[in-house]
Amino acid sequence: MATAKKPAAKKDSPLPPDSRPSKSRLWLTFPAPLITRPVIWELGQKFKVVFNLRQVSVGKDIGIVCLELDGSRAEIKAAIAWLEGLGIKVEPVEISVLES
Repeated sequence: MATAKKPAAKKDSPLPPDSRPSKSRLWLTFPAPLITRPVIWELGQKFKVVFNLRQVSVGKDIGIVCLELDGSRAEIKAAIAWLEGLGIKVEPVEISVLES
């Protein structure tokens, strides 16, 4: 009589938590002095993240960007810290901008 095989137990990811793939959607608010600086391009050069612009509004006094970042948690955290260090306000997106 054949015995049924038990399903394999799920294994935890072998990667440390900060190395696991992650995705973040963020609102970035740029102060006037940074509006003309290519900050998003610099972000892509400095960090191992893939970015996707979801929504952008730029005026002479302020810039607002909805940005998706894909990468490891550590890289995303470092990218956010860098943006904040430049004086850019970073907030998580609370509603889906895909439908808007």
